[in-house]
Amino acid sequence: MISKLPSVGHLIRRHYSAPVEGSIPLAKKRYVPTSGTYPLGFLTSGTNVGVKPANTRFPDLALITSETPCSGAAVFTKNKFQAAPVTVSRAMLRRREGRGVRAIVVNSGCANAVTGKGGLEDAEEMGKVVDRCFRDERNEYDDKGGSTIVMSTGVIGQRLPIQKILHKIPTGYENLGTTHDHWYAAARAICTTDTFPKLLSREFTLSSSLNTTYRLAGMTKGAGMIHPNMATLLGIITTDAPVSPSALQSLLTHAVDRSFNAISVDGDTSTNDTVALLANGAAGGTEIVGPESKGYAEMQETLTTFAADLAKLVVRDGEGATKFVTVRVINSSSFSDAKKVASTIARSPLVKTALYGKDANWGRILCATGYAEGVTSVVPEKTSVSFIPSNGSAELKLLVHGEPETVDEVRAAEILEDEDLEILVKLSDEKGEEAVYWTCDFSHEYITINGDYRT
Repeated sequence: MISKLPSVGHLIRRHYSAPVEGSIPLAKKRYVPTSGTYPLGFLTSGTNVGVKPANTRFPDLALITSETPCSGAAVFTKNKFQAAPVTVSRAMLRRREGRGVRAIVVNSGCANAVTGKGGLEDAEEMGKVVDRCFRDERNEYDDKGGSTIVMSTGVIGQRLPIQKILHKIPTGYENLGTTHDHWYAAARAICTTDTFPKLLSREFTLSSSLNTTYRLAGMTKGAGMIHPNMATLLGIITTDAPVSPSALQSLLTHAVDRSFNAISVDGDTSTNDTVALLANGAAGGTEIVGPESKGYAEMQETLTTFAADLAKLVVRDGEGATKFVTVRVINSSSFSDAKKVASTIARSPLVKTALYGKDANWGRILCATGYAEGVTSVVPEKTSVSFIPSNGSAELKLLVHGEPETVDEVRAAEILEDEDLEILVKLSDEKGEEAVYWTCDFSHEYITINGDYRT
């Protein structure tokens, strides 16, 4: 955003945490992998389209494809103003019942949201052009229509420069590859105000196929407009494990509820939020077909942990954030109550600004705990609040059984100097349910970023 200073008469440009030149801040480089172990049979690319005219260098079109048809599943935003790609992709997965999915195409720079019939046509055309690449090369046809999930992220209310995108999709297809650089380019292509590409990969095993090593790879984007349901956020996860479509959807839903739906940056739920999971079975082994299948529980745990690690990267890149905060609520009479309390604390502007100011203001945490809607587990005289330092030292008790502690302000200030912090809320001394939320603080920079977003 360019603003004129009346008294000086010259122009200044305000910069924020996503540098114009695309460099990664030094503090964030430790979250960016330099290598990876990626699932068999998947190919990716990142291509420059110039969705935003100012972007002449960096990739803004990602393709994630499989050499063979996949099981596919997705979880979508619950915002009533759902973007065209959400509508088109949900319809495709329903029509196919999660079978025979071949690709995901993503553009950044424009959300294609609240764009009417024309926006729907644009999203459909993006999928068709990707499908055509497979058909032209491999002569693949079936009677179920498109097989590509479409995603878009960026500014709401503007039409895509669709001809530019359609023209570059074949280039993206030609550039597909399996190396770390290919995966990194795709992860870079889906970024908007992100300060670093968010990419993870890992290997795992399942008791159903003991001699087989499987792989997961995922990328996500998001730095603002992050809050369930879903918590603009996109997530793409791939695996070479054999999983049926119905089992894949249940696995993803469980994982998202404990990861991407357990983060908050600013309390806003986007029109475009989508997390998709593809499984092509390329590594072989026994297919997981449902909860009763051997290996299902292990796959669920592995996927949930992986999704949570991806989701945490979104919080670490929260717009203007200086803190990564874990809100843990324990000993609740129900998981639902625990999650509601954790969510309320995580999205409280007063809590988040106090954290930015390094102020051990436990009253704000207690206040948020008390107004969590629909919660019956909160009993003031049973509630305790503590800070858990990231260095492993003893917790700093702020409130015990509803009674305030004499807080060592010097130690509190030392704890709040660290980037990582855990807020522990104990709703009683009796063993009960636990829920975790991840959030960040609110800084001056958050205002600058979102004041300048459309420029």
